[in-house]
Amino acid sequence: MKKPFRVGMALATALLLGACGGSDVASANDAKLKFDPATYTTVSVTLDGVSTKLRQYRIVYVANPIKMATAQAALGGNSTVTLADPYAYQTMIVSVPEDKVTDQKAALYFLVNNGGWWASPVSTTISDGAKFVSTSDTDNIGAALKAGYVVVNVGTRSRGGARAEDGSWAGKAPAPVVDAKAAIRYLRLNDASMPGSAERIIVTGTSGGGGLTSAVSASGNSADYLPYLAEVGAAGVSGSGVAATSSLKDDVFAAVAYCPINNLGNADAGYEWEYNAVRSDSNTGALGGAAYSVGAQPAASKAIAGTFAAYVNSLGLKLDNGTALTTANLRDVTQALVQQEIERQLAKGTVVPQLGGNFVTSRATLANDWLTWSGTGTSATVTGLDYAKFVRYVASNQALKTVVAFDAVGVTGNPNISGETNLFGTPAQQYTNFTEWSWVNNAVKGDGSGVDDTGLAWAQYLASSTNTLAAQLRLINPLAYLNTAADSAPYWYVRHGMVDRDTAFAMQTLLYYAIKNDPSVKDVSFKLPYLVGHSGNYDVQEAFAWIKAKLDANP
Repeated sequence: MKKPFRVGMALATALLLGACGGSDVASANDAKLKFDPATYTTVSVTLDGVSTKLRQYRIVYVANPIKMATAQAALGGNSTVTLADPYAYQTMIVSVPEDKVTDQKAALYFLVNNGGWWASPVSTTISDGAKFVSTSDTDNIGAALKAGYVVVNVGTRSRGGARAEDGSWAGKAPAPVVDAKAAIRYLRLNDASMPGSAERIIVTGTSGGGGLTSAVSASGNSADYLPYLAEVGAAGVSGSGVAATSSLKDDVFAAVAYCPINNLGNADAGYEWEYNAVRSDSNTGALGGAAYSVGAQPAASKAIAGTFAAYVNSLGLKLDNGTALTTANLRDVTQALVQQEIERQLAKGTVVPQLGGNFVTSRATLANDWLTWSGTGTSATVTGLDYAKFVRYVASNQALKTVVAFDAVGVTGNPNISGETNLFGTPAQQYTNFTEWSWVNNAVKGDGSGVDDTGLAWAQYLASSTNTLAAQLRLINPLAYLNTAADSAPYWYVRHGMVDRDTAFAMQTLLYYAIKNDPSVKDVSFKLPYLVGHSGNYDVQEAFAWIKAKLDANP
């Protein structure tokens, strides 16, 4: 049995969103969102050396799209880009081989971008003259086209680079999840007239896109999103505010998530819990002109790390043997996952250095001081793995994020709008701190964030009806919806590289076990790929074999 569904996010936003409308609104919106099969362009690509024609449909997937400003911040926020289409953030591009146009069973390969949780105007690599190789381990589009899938590239609003024409910050959480769900609803509304099957949607993304993939895939059909979906005129939604209802579904068949930056509200605690003991001037950058060892970072790291145990222990997650997953065994569990990956590599014949040998990645050549193994081929086994030294090795391979890693604005001398802080707040705010430590320690007067400006302690602010921060944190967090009455995707493929320090291994282990614990999940494939850093789509053949097996099992 699933745990009782924790509802109430719609209630948290009622005063801000109001309540009006009804089925007539939904009917009017749905009429605007009718798919036109005659409106397409034809593109010619080369697939495995063969000229292939595709039909391509460019679709605004909501009835009330937000008109965006022409100038938008580029990824990182240090430059601007010109937005040619003011509705590109709520547009999708659907590409289908001409011989699959009438195929109503084909899977929909649904791609979200959002690296760094950054806003993502729609784009696609499927253009005239493009070349794809389906057998490549890095060409997921080639593999999707060869398999006969319909490729759906989806634009979404999100943090940083999503400024509306009226100057408001239009990408605040949960905007990216809402937009992805709205695109899914468009596909469901028009399923009978569009190529492919909206019951066979595979959502995929990397980094922030992996986090978005996880949130969308965990929260299928949750009523918590309906007020937001109503605002943008998503298909099948009637009314508004707490009165909003739905006649369509937004659950998906499968999630393929690479290095998902997920559970942002607890990501800083997990990061410092993972890396506090190994931080030093050599692997952590200076802030505010002060080296790590002499600035504010060490104390912040220790304090933030200290909050993690209570959070982990509150989740109620179980290991395969029924034992509770807590911070007392979390490192051991993650170590076992690392060991499993190394033994898989040994069985494949991968050259793994013995103690004293060198690990070689694209970033560094470093001595192996943490791993011993013996045997050959499939009989090879890891005989020793020092997890603390492994974590130090990862931090030596690539410098750690500074403290604070995710909710970084206004604290520890950080002079920049960095991290994910600007995903949160109201449309009138550039950012607001979203974790308790950063809220309490915000040192920027007049930014509207923190105790210094609001006079409210963290718990008071979260409980206040003047903001929706508590709702925002929940609505982008897959762990808030796994193991509830939400219709989680039944199939999950999750990868996080073995030398990826962009989020804590602990956060990915928690996500893995939250997925495993969900009784509606039928299969989860989780690995920490050997010597892989922060990236995605490096194992295309394995991933697409997995996708095919799940689709074949559900004809």
